[in-house]
Amino acid sequence: MVRPSILTIALFLSLPLAANTADQPPSNIEQRLSTEQMHATGLDTLSPAQLALLNRLLNEEAAKHEEARATAHAAKETQSVAATSTAAPVAAAAKTGPSEEQNSSFIGFNDKPITSRVVGAVSGWSPGTEFKLENGQTWKVLKGTVDMGKTLQAPEIQVIPGFAGRWFLQVDENLPKARVYRID
Repeated sequence: MVRPSILTIALFLSLPLAANTADQPPSNIEQRLSTEQMHATGLDTLSPAQLALLNRLLNEEAAKHEEARATAHAAKETQSVAATSTAAPVAAAAKTGPSEEQNSSFIGFNDKPITSRVVGAVSGWSPGTEFKLENGQTWKVLKGTVDMGKTLQAPEIQVIPGFAGRWFLQVDENLPKARVYRID
């Protein structure tokens, strides 16, 4: 007897119900899938109680999605009304840039580049390479490979913040940056 896996059930729980409208209740899984699909997923082996539970879970998930969609639509309408009533302050903020308070809500947005020197020589890097800096920090390469062709002794580097907490090590502005993370 083939039993549906947790993964199969989770897949169906994550699918939106296409037939769901405000006037029509969500359809049962048996109505949404063909006999072949029911057999291929193992859902044809479920007991009536298990099918009823699965349908109830699908309907609850669809109701959550519908509620979230309605909330998002209402929020968008509210923002649209608010945008027209606050056009002058928004235009002024656009000219000067986002406020410090607004910037602080973005991870890494307020971080400043770190400038230091590498302790030792640098001739390139690949994932796993560690850079010890004179300021006491150690950074490890996550992504990026460069063979510089020459060795630099204690070069000045910058570790530059990126979006969402990412950091990039720059030895020379003409070379690609290495994606790094701090390990100490």
